[in-house]
Amino acid sequence: MSASFTIVLDDQDVTAYHGETLWQVAKRAGETIPHLCFKDAPGYRADGNCRACMVEVEGERVLAASCIREAKPGMVVRSAHSPRAIQARETVLELLMADQPSCAQSPDRSSHFWEVADQLAVDEAAVKSWLPARRSVAVSHAAAAPKVSQPDTSHPAMHVNLDACITCNLCVRACREVQSNDVIGMAQRGAAATVVFDFADPMGQSTCVGCGECVQACPTGALMPATVVNAQGQGDSQSQRQVDSVCPYCGVGCQLTYHINDDALAYVEGRNGPANQNRLCVKGRFGFDYVSHPARLTKPLIRLPGIPKALDPTFDPANPFSHFREVNWDEALEIAAGGLMAIKQAQGPKALAGFGSAKCSNEEAWLFQKLVRTGFGSNNVDHCTRLCHASSVAALMECLGSGAVTASFMQALEADVVILTGCNPAVNHPVAATFFKQAAKQGTEIIILDPRGQALDAYASMSVRFTPGADVSLFNALLHVIIAEGLYDQAYIDAHTEGFGALKLSVAHSTPEAMSALCGVSPDTIREVARRYANAEKAMIFWGMGISQHTHGTDNARCLISLALACGHTGRPGTGLHPLRGQNNVQGASDAGLIPMVLPDYQPVGDSQLRAAFEALWNTPLSNEPGLTVVEVMNAIHAGEVRGMYILGENPAMSDPDLTHARAALGKLEHLVVQDLFVTETAQFADVILPASAWPEKEGTVTNTNRQVQLGRAALPLPGDAKPDWWIIQEIANRFGLNWRYQHPQDVFAEMQQGMHSFNHISWERLARESSVTYPCPAEDEPGQDVVFSDAFPRAGGLAKFAPARPLPPDEPVDHEYPTVLTTGRQLEHWHTGSMTRRAQVLDALEPEAVACLSAGELHRLGVSPGEKLTIITRRSAITLTARVDDKIPNGMVFVPFAYAEAAANLLTNPALDPYGKIPEFKYAACRLERAAVPQPH
Repeated sequence: MSASFTIVLDDQDVTAYHGETLWQVAKRAGETIPHLCFKDAPGYRADGNCRACMVEVEGERVLAASCIREAKPGMVVRSAHSPRAIQARETVLELLMADQPSCAQSPDRSSHFWEVADQLAVDEAAVKSWLPARRSVAVSHAAAAPKVSQPDTSHPAMHVNLDACITCNLCVRACREVQSNDVIGMAQRGAAATVVFDFADPMGQSTCVGCGECVQACPTGALMPATVVNAQGQGDSQSQRQVDSVCPYCGVGCQLTYHINDDALAYVEGRNGPANQNRLCVKGRFGFDYVSHPARLTKPLIRLPGIPKALDPTFDPANPFSHFREVNWDEALEIAAGGLMAIKQAQGPKALAGFGSAKCSNEEAWLFQKLVRTGFGSNNVDHCTRLCHASSVAALMECLGSGAVTASFMQALEADVVILTGCNPAVNHPVAATFFKQAAKQGTEIIILDPRGQALDAYASMSVRFTPGADVSLFNALLHVIIAEGLYDQAYIDAHTEGFGALKLSVAHSTPEAMSALCGVSPDTIREVARRYANAEKAMIFWGMGISQHTHGTDNARCLISLALACGHTGRPGTGLHPLRGQNNVQGASDAGLIPMVLPDYQPVGDSQLRAAFEALWNTPLSNEPGLTVVEVMNAIHAGEVRGMYILGENPAMSDPDLTHARAALGKLEHLVVQDLFVTETAQFADVILPASAWPEKEGTVTNTNRQVQLGRAALPLPGDAKPDWWIIQEIANRFGLNWRYQHPQDVFAEMQQGMHSFNHISWERLARESSVTYPCPAEDEPGQDVVFSDAFPRAGGLAKFAPARPLPPDEPVDHEYPTVLTTGRQLEHWHTGSMTRRAQVLDALEPEAVACLSAGELHRLGVSPGEKLTIITRRSAITLTARVDDKIPNGMVFVPFAYAEAAANLLTNPALDPYGKIPEFKYAACRLERAAVPQPH
């Protein structure tokens, strides 16, 4: 903090710091000055327009707005001791209250506005008593009485009642400056000024992305969560309980607060966590009512005799008793564990496999992989990292010695240049995207390299679209320019890396002219991107699954790592490599060992010394053979090698490539145990279904994309007979004779600390106190390291490694028969296989049906209009869904989200694997498009 000085506040000497406002000084001194247009939260600038925070400064004629008046040495300020300032504040509140609905009829009876009225003891009855006379005078001087705004209920998540608006501009700043969505503005002037969405559209028809920042900012209830407003437009944001936790969706790891009434979730607010600074996206704010969906599993189920293991189109997940019967926990656990044990005894340890979940906690991931390794007796354990960033982890481990990011996404604010490639943060990591937008506004150059366009193009200094699947060609050309023009950092290379000579040779012929034909980018553009990145003092590279989900995904990541190492862009603030992690705990689940070839903290199963430490910790011999990955398990089932599975919270019947093949494998299993919240598509193949706990119902830690270990707290009771996931895993383990005796996730965390150096100096007690600690952390009383590898890398000799890569075509290039590229991914509103978000009312209302996104030119070529049905055909299957025009999709490509069971994108995708990361090629499949046949009336 800057140097301090002294001012006098209400006759007391108080300390102030340069740059502080009088409001901030007063707050630190113990006085909260009334305020309405000011929000004491990160990202919000003071505006000084409501005049509710006036103070008196000695020697000045007029009062000052404390929220914008900067403290200066020697100032004498009167606030609580100034009758003049108090009278001004009261007058402001009285005038505003005169135009407010009454407190009883307010859209938020507990709003900040009414709190300030109570703080100032402004009597609503007295104000309203002179209101009729005031209005009669106004009418006598005007053509008509003031217009009363009609509530806007067009958005499924948010209620708008501008009758309660005081035009404080907080919602405008929330939308434009904090979330950088720029949907909300002010129209008209003077008394006619009003809040508008886009061009005065209804909120639900505007370009609003549903982040709800405006709702959290509004001081009056003019903008409210729809869940707490009744049909008459009256509501109350007061809640009986508040529980602090973490969002269970993407890898950003936003901290939030659940507001609970009568053991039900009323609404959610963002909290000032290190990754979100109070911000949330539409899923994190409005996507939680899935926990109380009528189809929620509340009792264990056993498959009825004679019911085939297949997806039955007549099956109703909310009424599963056509295929299953309810049983008690004892019977369910005996059958679940007994079936798995019988297979192990008859066929050996390799006949069993387990899929854990990145939606579960670190403690549950630890227990699950421990069960597979010590109970099943093999390393056949994997989870969704195999389907998202396995190739990134493989390249990072090979080149840097660590599978985690080298710097948080917050470091983008310190960078001069940021490259975003193969990622779409505004859709997949919306809160992280807000920081990229803010970085661009303050001068950071954003360079986007992607076959598709995206919302962040509006903030980019360069947006370069290249040929799908030609990543290595483009990256090698960038490396060639950097080397040929001497733009690399030789001092950094000499001190911190090895293998640069081999990289030089490998890209010697990858000139921009030679690679341009392959990647579709002009030589001049390639040179411009290379020069901007290399010449930056500080630069970062962020990537997503557009990089990793290819048969050459590991090579893609190797190239990006080489770019950073060649230019010395790691180990300093504003520099680094960051694969944006997909699910909320994919980093933590990977750290905890849900990977078949490594033990926790990425320690190879084949290293006898490292393995011995875990054998001692768990008092059990461990296999030294790497296990099977997700797709390899499915192949092994077809080969008769894997006979039984335990699947926790994963849905491979929707998430695996070539679903016909994957679903046939699930149907072939002799015994399948599924633990989940709903009867998912995968659970429909199960012999036993165990009702699990949703994230708001459990205690545990998760680790986000920034390496921040964060504590989630239980807010809701478990429904029916559902149980905590850790308890269920332990019960299965004990039936394998493992004799586990954990009483709470805290006990598991304590064991993890013994086996994971990454958790050094991060105790459960510290997390309970601080909520978030970044690893690696050097000491109990120090913060974790946001930027790592400043001095050395965790490889032999401390040197990072250059790993050359050569351009390879996609496994299944387009041809005359299949001329269009199919790519898949997420939507903003839906999450992975949709098992949660499609059971969240708001999210399903916003995106209720499966769509295929194409360019206008592609639709014109096909003779298909937006809204009509389109059939997509690959060598594996076909699906029919609704066509949607998207000008960010290039001609020759179609994008399909994979959350819709009725049009499952992964029926189409290619199961070909990256040879290193063993990740499928989800981002590229050859397809053809046809106008769907229109059903003829009978």
